[in-house]
Amino acid sequence: MHIELTEMLRCPEPHAEEAMVLSTGEMIGRMVRSGLVGCSVCRKEFLIVDGVVDFTGSGMREAGSVAPAPPTHPASRVSLPDYPQALQALLELSGPGGYVVLLGSAARRAVGLAGLMAGVHFIGINAPRDLEELPVLSLLRSDEKIPLRSAMARGLVVGADFATSPWLVEAHRVLLRGRRFVVEHERPDLPIGLEKLAAADGLWVGEKK
Repeated sequence: MHIELTEMLRCPEPHAEEAMVLSTGEMIGRMVRSGLVGCSVCRKEFLIVDGVVDFTGSGMREAGSVAPAPPTHPASRVSLPDYPQALQALLELSGPGGYVVLLGSAARRAVGLAGLMAGVHFIGINAPRDLEELPVLSLLRSDEKIPLRSAMARGLVVGADFATSPWLVEAHRVLLRGRRFVVEHERPDLPIGLEKLAAADGLWVGEKK
């Protein structure tokens, strides 16, 4: 996890969004390879192992157990565009800075997008298990909620494996107003507050009102 992402994290427990505290172990450059993040409200602590922040289970009280993979959903028969230029155009992003959230299988798009969007940091939520963190990609795992503050993402892509509620509701929450929302599904179960821009070829594209 990139150390500067700490200020964007939020505890997945149902309470007010407050700052989380980072305690670092191993670091490589600006990436935290091991350590923990703690909640200043409920005092729960969550481990960082191999660069991945694990918000699954009940924090360190279950650190000795192996957390099950979050539930996934049937994939679309049509895959996301292979060309990162196409996805960048759908997100309508230009200029450095800020964060783009990639949920589920969409985390695999980080490398291609990073080559076009220098200075943007990508956050993979429940990424495929074989995907490793990179200087441009932080990885978080969570059972039901996206462990990020509300209205913090410049763009968001939801993979077909997480294209249903409650994940889409959470994705809507973390997206900034007026920014693009891409789903790898033509007919996702969408929350209110999104304006549909297009739906074709296995993709739904909208904007947060």
